[in-house]
Amino acid sequence: MVPVPSPLLGAPGAVAGVPGSPDAAVAWHYGDPFAEQRAAARRVAIVDRSHRAVGTITGKERLTWLHTITSQHVAGLADGESAENLDLDLNGRVQHHFVLTELAETVWLDTEAERGPDLIGFLTKMVFWADAQPRDASDHAVLTLLGPEVESLTGALGIAELPAVYRAVPLPGGGFLRRMPWPGEHSYDLVIPRAQLTERWAELTAAGATPAGMWAFEALRVESLRPRLGLDTDDRTIPHEARWIGGTADAGAVHLDKGCYRGQETVARVHNLGKPPRNLVLLHLDGSADERPEPGTDITADGRAVGRLGTVVDHFELGPIALALVKRAVPATTPLVAGPAAAAIDPDSVPTDDRPQAGRLAIDRLRGR
Repeated sequence: MVPVPSPLLGAPGAVAGVPGSPDAAVAWHYGDPFAEQRAAARRVAIVDRSHRAVGTITGKERLTWLHTITSQHVAGLADGESAENLDLDLNGRVQHHFVLTELAETVWLDTEAERGPDLIGFLTKMVFWADAQPRDASDHAVLTLLGPEVESLTGALGIAELPAVYRAVPLPGGGFLRRMPWPGEHSYDLVIPRAQLTERWAELTAAGATPAGMWAFEALRVESLRPRLGLDTDDRTIPHEARWIGGTADAGAVHLDKGCYRGQETVARVHNLGKPPRNLVLLHLDGSADERPEPGTDITADGRAVGRLGTVVDHFELGPIALALVKRAVPATTPLVAGPAAAAIDPDSVPTDDRPQAGRLAIDRLRGR
């Protein structure tokens, strides 16, 4: 699906994303990308993410049914609660990542634009006899507010106070405001009727929100080590590699203590017996290179491929950075090359998990160790 260009591309200074990129339908920046990033990190900014696909699930069994076919524990989701969720294939590889919110007897979900039709199609095929009705909701769209001064906008939003992380509150006139744990401590999504996009944008910018493009959102997302499906993942990615393990308390998308779902065997095997073959890490790129490498580029060490490059972006403080899936055995001190640029792993981004694995402990006990 090719998203329709956002009406907000007519806002002053708006520069559209690169044609053919996932963000071509919305603004990449509004003339001063680094100032927009500073506003998103230190004050308050508004980002047009109306190219995301939105859907709904209604019916009395919507949550219990969804619980059985996806990776997150959602059967008991209360009104106003949200979560991140995955659809996995039989081998545990990630097919879809989506955010969902239960509100007023409806599950709202949003995902990458090009994944929306496939996700709704998959959910529809899995209904069978359950009382659950997945539907496209492209008449709704997503805006995102970022920054520690979002609270100054409660009046413009028409709400008394901001919700807690993974909580949502309805908005007057339709839609809702949801707080997310990323791409920063103060991140809020508005899921609103698409017809309100221009009006809401005008109200919130007039109240003090700085217009910021997807460049700002992506820079903070990469800094936060949060992957984006299709950019930072490939067709072999499993949840452990992409840091999606955990319930809502862990800002994860895969609950480790729930019933069976497609792909669970791989998740359980890696968690209890093994380690993921690759880790998602933050790379610092040599900014003196003539050009930036493209997502999907091989990352090499001494000419040998050791990983896959994901999102590449220039950060207002960190310079050129990227997310990458790198083989677990590669030390953080290894000199790397990504296309035309030298690269180095940020050592603080390397996952550390020294916990004793339940499966290994059980095997050792059986062997008398």
